[in-house]
Amino acid sequence: MSQADSPSSRSDRPSGGALLAEQMSDAAGRRERQRDLKPLMRLWPFALRRKGDLVLSVVFLLLATVASLGLTATARGAIDHGFAQGGQDINRWFLWLGLNALGLAVVTACRYFYVTKTGERMVADLRQAVFGHVLSLDQQFLSGIRTGEVLSRLTTDIQIVDTLLTTSISYALRNVLMLIGAVIMLAAVSLKLTGLVALIVPLLIVPLFFYGRRVRSLTVQSQDRFAEAVGFAGENIEALETVQAFGREQAAAGRFDTAVDSAFAASLKRMSARAIMTAAIVLVMFGGVTLVLWLGARDVIDGRMSEGALIQFVLLAVFAAGAVAALGESWGDVQKASGAMARIGDLLNAQPEVAAPDAPAALPQPPRGEAELLDIDFAYPGRPDLPALKGFSLKVRPGETVALVGPSGAGKSTVFRLLLRFYDPDAGEVRIDGVNIRQADPAEVRARLAWVSQEAPLFSGSGAENVRFGRPDADDAAVRQALEEAQALRFLEALPRGLDEPLGERGRSLSGGQRQRLAIARALVRHAPILLLDEATSALDAENERLVQAALDRAMDARTTLVIAHRLATVKRANRIVVMDEGRVVEEGTHASLVKAGGLYARLAELQFRAE
Repeated sequence: MSQADSPSSRSDRPSGGALLAEQMSDAAGRRERQRDLKPLMRLWPFALRRKGDLVLSVVFLLLATVASLGLTATARGAIDHGFAQGGQDINRWFLWLGLNALGLAVVTACRYFYVTKTGERMVADLRQAVFGHVLSLDQQFLSGIRTGEVLSRLTTDIQIVDTLLTTSISYALRNVLMLIGAVIMLAAVSLKLTGLVALIVPLLIVPLFFYGRRVRSLTVQSQDRFAEAVGFAGENIEALETVQAFGREQAAAGRFDTAVDSAFAASLKRMSARAIMTAAIVLVMFGGVTLVLWLGARDVIDGRMSEGALIQFVLLAVFAAGAVAALGESWGDVQKASGAMARIGDLLNAQPEVAAPDAPAALPQPPRGEAELLDIDFAYPGRPDLPALKGFSLKVRPGETVALVGPSGAGKSTVFRLLLRFYDPDAGEVRIDGVNIRQADPAEVRARLAWVSQEAPLFSGSGAENVRFGRPDADDAAVRQALEEAQALRFLEALPRGLDEPLGERGRSLSGGQRQRLAIARALVRHAPILLLDEATSALDAENERLVQAALDRAMDARTTLVIAHRLATVKRANRIVVMDEGRVVEEGTHASLVKAGGLYARLAELQFRAE
């Protein structure tokens, strides 16, 4: 397939995968100008789905804060009143203290359970939403972004959000409430000392926000560089045989090492900024608290404060100081999650150009199996100067078998991609059963097509699961019949677990010919009215090609079929042969008439049969 006939080629038109990828890149540049927490607002709809658990989380969060602060009041009572009158009330006050601690333990456990449950469910919903959205994107988008970058958003970035929702946000909210409650109670115990504590707060806010922004910026950089490393690794693992065949293992490992070191360097800068922020907060906070407590001790000596009140103030000050310090730590997690959510949001914002209209037209029932391309002009995104189809027209009648023949790059596979509506033409119409497929739901259009591609990609399940990928409701008998027709039943039954034997990632435990036959079975079980065969027998040896071709011949009898084949012997049985060159139809007819005409087909036939 040439560049003109490849989906990796792109045009400069202002839509499609190149534009979507560019939008994601622009969005990454805009993150620095966004308000810090704005990307996290995308989580709100997921939170609203879990209102009950969310309310319980907030209730137990409030109760845990009240119980924690209540410990200071019972401690003060035990000291100020428990030792009075010879200590006769000491047992009662310490009983209250113990009950307070028991209550704190119970509500803390409930807080942890409901906060974690709510966070995990939100993350699961988010992961499902992102993956479902990725599956809805079209080929134009997917050809403009590396698979590793998408996987990075589904794994690393969502894991960062998971940490925020299940741990950091609960920690942060608890400490916010603790800080507010502690300050109110501090003011009630000693307004003077609380005023001195308030003077310390501005010194804490400056490093918190200044370094917080720096941490977020560096987090985005490290995540982007890590995504690049994952994308590079994914490409090389998928093509591992090619890497090893050309002896490029060390070069690939070197490039990956460089990418990982770059990501680590960005992470190191982030860790350094966060460490400086934490050190500044702790120094200012505990230095100030020490000063305030010294002044409180002077008030106790002078009789202006009781010992119990000082102990309560100390505990409250520790709670408040710990809350502020924890907020400094949590703020870094919030910034990190905000950067991750911005990257996830970029993916969720990407919209497919190929999508169902608001009011899709219904395809006629029962299906007729008619396909038509009318005056089609099309160029792949990024290459408007190299059109794949130019003024192309073709009508395939119900039950007819039409073979597409021509040199590599003639646009044959592009015809299939337009019928499947992986792309929309720049001009002209594609019709299935008389309906312009732009006006129909792509899922309904594709339900009428069964496609066997040249690459024959499989999945990591069993042979039966791979066949059922074509029709999930197919019973065992239908699966076995499709496998038998595709000459795939025998080698699958020879596996240790037969049809239930896992085939490994992408079916790599099978040979190329076996994978091809399994892909043919997947198409046959679909019982679609239109069959698309793109070099369906190219990976088979002569004997298996003969057997599979016989099965395909039987399948073609009941279906409309379009066949792409470089082996001209494969297309002799077609009702009609359409010869393509440079995106146009240059000849049309039967094998005998085309050979007699002495045109392009005759030259291709002569070269091939002479070679054979």
